[in-house]
Amino acid sequence: MDNDLNQTYITLGGHVEVNKYKYVYFFIMLTVFILIICFNFTIVCLIWIHKNLHEPMYIFIAALLLNSAVFSAAIYPKLFIDYLSEKQIISYSACLFQFYLLYSLSGSEFLLLAGMAYDRYVSICKPLQYPTIMSKTTVSIFLVVAWLVPCCQTAVAVLLSADMKLCNFTLEGIFCNNLMYSLHCVSSRALSVFGIFALVDVGLFPMLFILFTYTRILIISCRSREVRKKAAQTCLPHLLVLISFSCFCAYDILIARIGSDFSKTVRLIMTLQAVLYHPLFNPIIYGLKMKEISKHLKRLFCQAKVF
Repeated sequence: MDNDLNQTYITLGGHVEVNKYKYVYFFIMLTVFILIICFNFTIVCLIWIHKNLHEPMYIFIAALLLNSAVFSAAIYPKLFIDYLSEKQIISYSACLFQFYLLYSLSGSEFLLLAGMAYDRYVSICKPLQYPTIMSKTTVSIFLVVAWLVPCCQTAVAVLLSADMKLCNFTLEGIFCNNLMYSLHCVSSRALSVFGIFALVDVGLFPMLFILFTYTRILIISCRSREVRKKAAQTCLPHLLVLISFSCFCAYDILIARIGSDFSKTVRLIMTLQAVLYHPLFNPIIYGLKMKEISKHLKRLFCQAKVF
């Protein structure tokens, strides 16, 4: 196997009985991918079209759902190719690119959730100052930072990995995630240190910030029944999405550290749950739990029935 970056191919060894059940896998994944794209873009379009949804909270929701759709688009097309191919392989350069998209978008999701938590904090704890604090400029800054910072940080990890020598050419996964580091001949101290820094920067700090804001919201909510009702309606969906995404991230970190302790089938099932469940979970939660979005969805479906 040539070690030149452009001619090095990695075998994706995380599939189970793929040749035997390839059409079943393909049909299931294609169906889920279509649902993910339809569900996410339906709500994004509703937010785009209706002026009463042009508020910071709904803009953040649209950004989050758009993020989920692009995340799925970075994974699913390669899976479709793998299911219809005799060999499940990927070039190392393509693997690095998929890794880049995967972790850039994952970091963006945490920062977007932090932005949403701040929006809810200002709305509930400082309602009179909300229009001033959550201006269009503030929201724009949050969105730019949420997408730009993870992109730049992940680019550094990819550039460091691109120069690493490979001794293993089988990745025990179905797409290029943290397990890619197991392909390197030697562990890179620079990569390890930078990985910890990136995890703290776009993972731990946003999580602590989210916990702080929701703690403040909880304290304020205990004092007023009206505030408690408002917090339940708008904060509960965000918390459910945060818990779901945090579980996905925890599994990704766990599998990279002790992946060999799990059987191949268990690893596949857990990985599929991560890529199937979360991108579908977001639009369903926001579509059902957010009152204004749910109202527009009902009108849309009623009009569809008429036609």
